[in-house]
Amino acid sequence: MITGILMSLNDHGWGNDPGRGGGRNGPPDLDELWRDFNRRLSGILGKKGGGAGGDDGGGRMPNLTPGQFGGGIGLLIALIVVVWLASGFYIVDASQRGLVLTLGKYSETTEPGLRWRLPWPIQTHEIVNLTGVRTIEIGYRGSEKNKVLKEALMLTDDENIVSVQFAVQYLLKDPKEYLFNNRHPDDAVTQAAETAIREVVGKSKMDFVLYEGRDVIAANTQKTMQEILDRYGTGIQIRAVTMQSTQPPEQVQAAFDDAVKAGQDRERQKNEGEAYANDVIPRARGTASRLLQEAEGYRARLVATAEGEAARFSKLYGEYAKAPEVTRQRLYLETMQQIFTNTSKVMIDAKSGGNLLYLPLDKLMHQAAANPPASTETPAVERPSAPASAQENRDVRTRGQLTRERGER
Repeated sequence: MITGILMSLNDHGWGNDPGRGGGRNGPPDLDELWRDFNRRLSGILGKKGGGAGGDDGGGRMPNLTPGQFGGGIGLLIALIVVVWLASGFYIVDASQRGLVLTLGKYSETTEPGLRWRLPWPIQTHEIVNLTGVRTIEIGYRGSEKNKVLKEALMLTDDENIVSVQFAVQYLLKDPKEYLFNNRHPDDAVTQAAETAIREVVGKSKMDFVLYEGRDVIAANTQKTMQEILDRYGTGIQIRAVTMQSTQPPEQVQAAFDDAVKAGQDRERQKNEGEAYANDVIPRARGTASRLLQEAEGYRARLVATAEGEAARFSKLYGEYAKAPEVTRQRLYLETMQQIFTNTSKVMIDAKSGGNLLYLPLDKLMHQAAANPPASTETPAVERPSAPASAQENRDVRTRGQLTRERGER
């Protein structure tokens, strides 16, 4: 509506009254302009013509006085002030915190709920999410195959190059420090992550980084990152560091695989050798201990036997000194008895010419032990019982035949 009023003021057709001047062109009438402006402003404020003033004869609304015009402007200003004050309301969620700035300077931190501040440009506010987990990726983007070699490649303590990819999850613990202490706090997290991982990997061996030390490296990296971020005052809390991939560069992957296989073969052969040694050495030690104990027992037995024989000889010598002939005869008989007791064959002096007859007395003795004789006579010498086998019968017949041949001769 106000735009329409301004356009009407710029209309050069004002002042061209057909009743006055017959359609001549000329400058607009100032009184007419003022009346038209009052009429349009009355239409804006909802005023209607009529009453005591009546109609001016041309169908136009009555003119507004300066007091009425000032009242309309005041109402408009009041409406604008109400809208301006209402713009200071804002809502903070349960997982957020609000920071109020007065003329660009930090003023206070507001808790969750409906809050109000002085409208702009006196005060402004910033909403910060504290519980949302944020993630950055180092060495890759999105997928492990999409590598960022500038971030992933790093040098180990034994001067080998490895490719490390990991992700960092972090939260905000102080919204004031997060917003005002650093210009780009998320970039500070990325730089701190690269610094920490290169420091930890640079102090570790290559095998430790690639295999057994991944969890240790992740823990040390998280600790180092937190120290750096606290020193910078970023207001960030590192929640977790997750190792995605640790491997040698692609250019030397084949050679590294060969080296790994060779190392595994070496360890396997070493384990097999240790297993064989653990099997052979205890058995050899057991055998040596057994032989040593047997030798000790044999030595003790021989010493005891020799001592017994010496004691026996001493006693026999005393008896021999008393009765030499009797002692000699007794020793002879005992010796012969001992000899014949340990042999399985007996020599018998035959009456027919003194020939020797060999009998299988060992078999006969076993058979006699199995079948005891009915009488006390000695059976097996003159008429032995049935042989135990055909071979024994053949031996007896052969020996008898040889004996007869010798008698005939």
